[in-house]
Amino acid sequence: MKKTLILALCFIAVLLIAGFCVLRFYVLSEWNGQQQRIYLPLDGDVRSELTSQLGPSFGSKVYTMLGWQGKKDRKAHGSFVVDNGDKAFYVARSIAQGHQDPVKLTFNNIRTFGDLASRISRQLEFDSTAFVMACDTMLTSKGFRKEEFTAAFIPDTYEFYWTASPGTVIEKLAKERSDFWNDSRLEKAGKLGLTPTEVHTLASIVASESNKADEWGKIARLYLNRLGKGMPLQADPTVVFAVGDFSLRRVLAKHLKTESPYNTYINKGLPPGPIRMVERAQLNAVLDAPENDFLYMCAKPDFSGYHNFAKDYNRHRINAARYYRALKQRGI
Repeated sequence: MKKTLILALCFIAVLLIAGFCVLRFYVLSEWNGQQQRIYLPLDGDVRSELTSQLGPSFGSKVYTMLGWQGKKDRKAHGSFVVDNGDKAFYVARSIAQGHQDPVKLTFNNIRTFGDLASRISRQLEFDSTAFVMACDTMLTSKGFRKEEFTAAFIPDTYEFYWTASPGTVIEKLAKERSDFWNDSRLEKAGKLGLTPTEVHTLASIVASESNKADEWGKIARLYLNRLGKGMPLQADPTVVFAVGDFSLRRVLAKHLKTESPYNTYINKGLPPGPIRMVERAQLNAVLDAPENDFLYMCAKPDFSGYHNFAKDYNRHRINAARYYRALKQRGI
């Protein structure tokens, strides 16, 4: 009897020691490193993804914990943040329960719709083709022509789960754009004789002309003045867009002859759509453009990024001559 009791106590001790070892080695094992975001694609090998992103030791422990929670043989899917000190058990529990950490989706300085699709697909799970196809369906149903797709969204930082569908992303971005166009802004656009999408288009030209925020309103009014007089906009950035070479440092006479609906030297009015995505500040600059009589502008010869403005063509010719002399001096 005594021998049996001793054996029983020994067995319990072994179990306790084994349990402690398991607890210490697996459950209480901590991530010792900088904050790490991990990605578990739907069709990926969970063990391979965990060990490659978290290292063989900690990744294997998280994978074992997933098995204990009945998730090893099912698809663990999503993106999760692992912080320094996080225990393997809790990391595994977050993954098993699908408690994803949102991804901050940021996009700005976008020239084309293709650039946008590429930028978004690099930050979320779906690929650019899926995003383009969803836009073709959803944005068209919202009244946007393909040339106007870059006017459907406003650059900013948004939060999504990494596994969000293209449709979910499009709906949220489109709502942000819709919220921007409140009654007050719609009224301002109407007084300018422009639709919201046309404001996006004009703002894209303004933003391409200057990176100086304090000039945007003045440039916007200049182009509104030209539109009001039935003059072609003659905006160099539209020619660059038509040529398709965004590295152009100087627009030459041969470029002005480029056949394209975006070339505002040979076509009156606004181009078919924006030549880049624009931010809220640039849209507001158009809507709140202060009155002026300017019809011409030319970059200042000091290459400060600012412009000389003129009300008549003779004054503009003088400004342009100074600028071209400065270009020649710099070998441009």
